[in-house]
Amino acid sequence: MHTIRTKYLVVLILFFSLGFARAQDSLFEIKDGSFLFKGKPTPIYSGEMHYERIPKAYWRHRIQMMKAMGLNTIATYVFWNYHNTAPGVWDFKTGNKNISEFIKIAQEEDMFVILRPGPYACGEWEFGGYPWFLQNVEGLKVRENNEAFLEACREYINRLAEEVVPLQINNGGNIIMTQVENEFGSYVSQREDIAAEEHQAYKNKIFKMLKEAGFQAPFFTSDGTWLFEGGSLEGVLPTANGEGNVANLKKAVDKYHNNEGPYMVAEFYPGWLDHWAEPFVKISASAIAKQTEVYLKNGINFNLYMAHGGTNFGFTSGANYNEEHDIQPDITSYDYDAPISEAGWATPKFDSIRALMQKYAPYEIPAVPDQMPVIAIPEISLSKTTDALAYIKKQKPVISDRPLTFEELEQGHGYVLYKKHFTQPISGMLKVLGLRDFATVYVNGKKVGELNRVFNTYEIPIKIPFNGNLEILVENMGRINYGSEIVNNLKGIIEPVTLNDYEITGGWEMYKAPFAEVPNDLEVEEVKTGRPVLYSGNFKLSKTGDTFLDVSSLGKGIVFINGHNLGRYWQVGPQQTLYVPGCWLKENNSITVFEQLHETTVSQLSGQIKPILETLNL
Repeated sequence: MHTIRTKYLVVLILFFSLGFARAQDSLFEIKDGSFLFKGKPTPIYSGEMHYERIPKAYWRHRIQMMKAMGLNTIATYVFWNYHNTAPGVWDFKTGNKNISEFIKIAQEEDMFVILRPGPYACGEWEFGGYPWFLQNVEGLKVRENNEAFLEACREYINRLAEEVVPLQINNGGNIIMTQVENEFGSYVSQREDIAAEEHQAYKNKIFKMLKEAGFQAPFFTSDGTWLFEGGSLEGVLPTANGEGNVANLKKAVDKYHNNEGPYMVAEFYPGWLDHWAEPFVKISASAIAKQTEVYLKNGINFNLYMAHGGTNFGFTSGANYNEEHDIQPDITSYDYDAPISEAGWATPKFDSIRALMQKYAPYEIPAVPDQMPVIAIPEISLSKTTDALAYIKKQKPVISDRPLTFEELEQGHGYVLYKKHFTQPISGMLKVLGLRDFATVYVNGKKVGELNRVFNTYEIPIKIPFNGNLEILVENMGRINYGSEIVNNLKGIIEPVTLNDYEITGGWEMYKAPFAEVPNDLEVEEVKTGRPVLYSGNFKLSKTGDTFLDVSSLGKGIVFINGHNLGRYWQVGPQQTLYVPGCWLKENNSITVFEQLHETTVSQLSGQIKPILETLNL
């Protein structure tokens, strides 16, 4: 009798435990064609913002801006390479890298979170989120059913899970959905050289990894409606990117989701990405308001990509390519013409969407937060100059018979100076067909021209005298983040350099200049125009606030303020200012500029109260 009673109690405990588990599982679920939160149909009105692109001090403000626009959810990519900066090196705690804190702040503001962990992200981010050093792993092929790559993905997914699995909604957090891969249908359509079975095996293995690491349903995929065949997974909600036609959306989702919803546009574009040397893309507020109301009237869930773009600080911006340009590097600003501007301001697009959400959203929408303070800085003195070539050459060079790639030099970003000494005079056509991506060329220290992958310029006539030196300063302008060419992302000089079609071999010296940190120990010296220069100086402020550093008088390079790399600038535009967050400023400030072209000497810069993002100089 005692044994029977004990067995009964065990069964009863198991029954209630399973019932509790089911209750927990149903906190947020997909059921009967709807998103259900605590058993009630709940629309998902989401906005994309990336914690990596926003100073940590501003995270809460930007989340509050999203909420004030009428949204109830934040979607964010996780960029693998942002947290895994070198083999075996992980950082989820320092500054902007503290993803768990970002998600917790969103929860404190009563916002759901949609997680987009990749491992491929795209997002106009360097290498689509992949760590550059994967290219050094023998036999590894990115985004394929390749054991070396899958093992690297498994390590990343398991490490990320440690940070975010406890923050899923069934564990008391606010993460409601997780994306599996990203726009894989698009990749399938571009990689017809890979068998469909191999593509299927790859995405199934990534899905399995996520589940084994503790990520919980509901999961979703994200593709253009015409690409669901290659990107969708059985039992996973397919969502559409850029689909404005409700009938098309429902037809595609029904086909791959048991003839029912919910129906969601996972990337609803209120703006668009921007490249150097191309016009800044604008989309009208009225057009976006009209499309938003179409979704709201028809019960369509959506995620505004981007609701707030932020900034590609440092060397984080990625690149595209097309038939006209071998590479199209993205500008530093990720303003995206989004409803919330790069500096967190409400725009007419914001106001239009907010007005609609006040009409349709089944919840109260809070007031708009105050804008962050903005200041002008009339004068930022660049009082010191240092010869950048001399500074770079202070280190010991790597010597090889041929130019080595960044990856072979164990360098991910920045610049490399390639130097070759000639014992005899020679002249002719210098060809650097393997340039990745931008180079300034010097003979005996004097600039003789530029090579440029953006404009497909790979050759230049040169004349090298007896006992002369050829120097080529090469810049990585960001690895391609989208399309089939993502697999070809080595940087530096990746093919033989030729002069009059003869390969130049023997005695190449390579000086690494990653500029991972602000250059220091700078000597004060006169620098001739045409040679790259390091400007530095100090400036004082009586009050701090956001500002926009006017770099229109400079040529091409990067800027550090108080040790923060603000990102790249380039006189071709359309971007002519760099966003400086006020939270990075203080009473006494330092500035360092690496100016590659140095066509004229600049003695001062200024910070203004508005950005310049639409001025081309071609």
